[in-house]
Amino acid sequence: MLDRFVADAVVVVHLLFVVYAVFGGLLVLRWKHTVFAHIPALIWGFLVEVNGWICPLTPLENTLRASAGQAGYSGGFVEHYVLPVLYPVNLTYPDQFALAILLLLANVLIYGLVIRQYRWTRG
Repeated sequence: MLDRFVADAVVVVHLLFVVYAVFGGLLVLRWKHTVFAHIPALIWGFLVEVNGWICPLTPLENTLRASAGQAGYSGGFVEHYVLPVLYPVNLTYPDQFALAILLLLANVLIYGLVIRQYRWTRG
């Protein structure tokens, strides 16, 4: 039971990290110091997608699920709604590469706003 709960928590943390990597630059608009956490997250997310790497959270989750006696992702809310976002069916390398480019473009736009706001407040 505890292993399943921790596995679900890992999935939620994984999803939050992905959302942070994509949109965390928006936090920099409000709290400038968050740039020091967001840039490494952005780089990591980009590298994972471009290189087709497996995030270390994925094997951790799978190990916990195996310990809990689970064979797959059927079951509760987290498995049904959150996992398909993180692990789409038939995800290919070209799809991952396109996601990496979207990640980069979204953050170029966001950091353009950050720079614009910085110039506005200093000017």
